[in-house]
Amino acid sequence: MPISEATSADASELTKLVNSAYRGESSQKGWTSEAHLLDGIRIDEPTMSEYLADANTTILKYTDHDGQIIGCVYLELKKQSLYLGMLTVSPTLQTKGIGRQLLHEAEKIAHRLNCRTLFMTVITTRHELIKWYERRGYRATGTTMPFPETTKFGTPNQVIELAVFEKQV
Repeated sequence: MPISEATSADASELTKLVNSAYRGESSQKGWTSEAHLLDGIRIDEPTMSEYLADANTTILKYTDHDGQIIGCVYLELKKQSLYLGMLTVSPTLQTKGIGRQLLHEAEKIAHRLNCRTLFMTVITTRHELIKWYERRGYRATGTTMPFPETTKFGTPNQVIELAVFEKQV
């Protein structure tokens, strides 16, 4: 099976993958780039390592036949819900069903953990991405929040607001 739980040994490869898909010139080869909205990197390796060491967090990785990580998703247990973030697919491999497979696996984990909902935040101006999640059963909750003021996740070059989406599982 190409989807498995990432380990601390995967931190460097995951960091490179996520940054290549969200920011910089390489991200513009796919449809999920945030390079036009944010400068800087999406995640640094120490933060990725912290995520991988956290008992409430799971990062799933999708590997190709050569063992290279080409997709991932961050999952964090929060009470009876599972937060889903950092869904990533290599920019040159997007639209091949990898993201859908990662979402499906996340839903299986939510069931296993007895979570009632999966939820996420999405930049409100990412209309194509929002429609993609809606086609997979996610619905806007009506709650929005500002983008974090820290530069840990990049520096916005405009005002960014995040919408909360959820799916009952």
